[in-house]
Amino acid sequence: MPLLTESKHFIRPDGPDKVTGSGRYVADISLTGMLTAKFLYAGVSHARITRLDISAARQVPGVFAVLTQEDVPERRFGSVADRTLFAKDVVRFEGEVIAAVAAVDAEAAQQGLDAVVFEYEPLPAVTDLEAAIADGAQLVHEGWADYEAADVERDGNIASFTSMIRGDVEAGMAEADHVVSSRYVSDASQPAPIEPRGVLAQWEGDRVTIWSSTQVPFQARDGVCETLDLPTNRVRVIVPHMGGGFGGKCGFHYEAHVAALARAARRPVRLVFSRQEEFIAPDRRREGMIIEITTGLRNDGTLTARRARVLLDNGAYSSDASFFPHMAAMQTLGPYKIDNIHVEASSIYTNRQPSGSVRAPTAPQACWALESHTDELAAAIGMDPVAFRQQNCVDTGETGVAGQVYDEIGLQDCIREAVSAIDYSQELDENEAIGVAVGWWPSFPGPSGAFVKIDSDGKGVITTGAQECGTGSVMTLPILAAVELGMEPEDFELVYQDTSAAPYDEGATGSQTILNNGRATVEAAQQIAVQLKSLAAEKLEASPDDIVLADGKAHVAGSPELAVSIADLAGVAAEGEMLLGKGSGTPPEYPSAVGVDCIGDRGLSGWVGPQFSCHAVKIRLDRETGVVRVLDVSAAHDSGVIINPIGASGQVEGGVLMGIGQALTERTVYSEDGAQENPAFLDYKLQTIADAPPIRVHFVEIFTPGVGPHGSKPIAEAPNVATAAAISNAITKLVGRPVAQLPMTAERVWGLMQGRGGG
Repeated sequence: MPLLTESKHFIRPDGPDKVTGSGRYVADISLTGMLTAKFLYAGVSHARITRLDISAARQVPGVFAVLTQEDVPERRFGSVADRTLFAKDVVRFEGEVIAAVAAVDAEAAQQGLDAVVFEYEPLPAVTDLEAAIADGAQLVHEGWADYEAADVERDGNIASFTSMIRGDVEAGMAEADHVVSSRYVSDASQPAPIEPRGVLAQWEGDRVTIWSSTQVPFQARDGVCETLDLPTNRVRVIVPHMGGGFGGKCGFHYEAHVAALARAARRPVRLVFSRQEEFIAPDRRREGMIIEITTGLRNDGTLTARRARVLLDNGAYSSDASFFPHMAAMQTLGPYKIDNIHVEASSIYTNRQPSGSVRAPTAPQACWALESHTDELAAAIGMDPVAFRQQNCVDTGETGVAGQVYDEIGLQDCIREAVSAIDYSQELDENEAIGVAVGWWPSFPGPSGAFVKIDSDGKGVITTGAQECGTGSVMTLPILAAVELGMEPEDFELVYQDTSAAPYDEGATGSQTILNNGRATVEAAQQIAVQLKSLAAEKLEASPDDIVLADGKAHVAGSPELAVSIADLAGVAAEGEMLLGKGSGTPPEYPSAVGVDCIGDRGLSGWVGPQFSCHAVKIRLDRETGVVRVLDVSAAHDSGVIINPIGASGQVEGGVLMGIGQALTERTVYSEDGAQENPAFLDYKLQTIADAPPIRVHFVEIFTPGVGPHGSKPIAEAPNVATAAAISNAITKLVGRPVAQLPMTAERVWGLMQGRGGG
């Protein structure tokens, strides 16, 4: 494989449509005879359905279809199969769908919903995590023992459980000169994509085409097949442009509702969420957490043992959250050298909106708790927190918490880069401080596929199952193909986001597009390179081994004048065999954890190509109001070799800004019965460009074999991990102790300074 030494900036293939406004999203698509869909939501957090009558709704003028669970197959889905498409017998959170209407317009659809008659028997709402696992607690799912789940430990309101034990924690604590315990509580928050989700379905005979703003079109297709009893070849999912996802549009759900409505109505049906629906209905929000950590250390800074307990708010259903306890467990241990560990993490059913795969699930909250705790450890022995991390963080050849020995990694370089760039030792105003935190995040290898072809004019087409959710990862695939074929990225067209046109891909989830589909694209391009070299060798009377592909030509090594253009070769190939390659990019295997007794880890204790980072943040505190302003950020990342520098930098900048919101303003406020009280941008405080500080991005580029193409690793989620933690450590320097609640709102910071909670 040619080494990727540099990549120039190029125009993203999807860029012009997006910046000119000509790009089409689901809400822009209109089909002849199209109906409008609306959902009837539970409106309460926990109740038994005693009556549900849709007969009057079906008689409303302009209504073509009304559906409940009685009208679709009885199929449960989710990582723990704990839910059906519509509520059946019991509703478990306010945004659960109990009925769906398709009508000629929004007004008629709403009239149809208003005509649905339903009655409830109220049930106690489970909203407190610790009360939910107490003896005799009200069960969110009385029939949980009958749900199917692979490799998940469950009990009562515990939806999934993980434990990790290595060494002897009690002996390690006994060896310690200091034992420090901390408790942190994080609120839930939202992915808040600017585009509310939309779904449009149209049947042609017994086949359905679905346009959906999903990050995972193949998962969406498979979910429709599973819940509506359809064979795979009868369901096609197409994704138009998508206005952001941040994990909130992962998984499957509403595609089946809309497909079922369209089949019943015999007309195309389109659903577009309102902003309030986008907040309350999807089963993807960032989980609230309680994190308790106890660490033993010696006076010289050596960590002797760590014990941790983590409770995660699973919400009413499991969606894709069954492996989150393990991710949270690894994050509370962190990229540190500790021989003795015992951590337990549980995901708890509550009567709140389900949690799901929001960008780096569990990591920002757990890292915030761990890194705040780490500064407490350093303070306990009077050691500078940066020096403490330099001493205790893993380095090349050392063993991490899961017993995994790390090949060449750049965490120590990240620490040096971040603190140097922000000038950590600078003199500061009495209301300013700099906080530092380290983070880590795994890579997720999986199956993927790509086709690459060269047309007779010498231009290329990449057909991929990968999904573009705005990160630019799919837009980077032409760079990889161009390097293999001696062409320019602009020479390639992309065909993507269509399950009937492209090979399988897991979608825009887990930072895996370049990791997995990048390998597939490279493999496909390499097959074409072999064909081109063979054609050129015949034309130039040379050996294929001596042919070099560069600058749009094939030439003999050492003799650039002996050359033929790729366009000419493609013209010759068009008369016979097609210049076509296919790749699947065999994913690397997960390394084994060594000496760790794990329950419920789902094989993720050993991390493929772990990413490391260090963020340093300078803040200013207004002591009269508790308002914290971020002044400067230095973010250093080890994500292997960077394929597309401008795209990777954009991911870090976006992740940092998202982290600032999680640190200071973003929280979902719940009533005592589990209802959201701020499902609108007026009250849910996102960061905007006006809030963005200078963000200096540094990449510690280390060639990492066996992970992504050209020694790369992922980048999309890692920048979201350490920012809140670094801000927390800066606040602590100014107020004297950690704000032990996330987000660290002005009210909480001010209250802590006044001795009124927050800690």
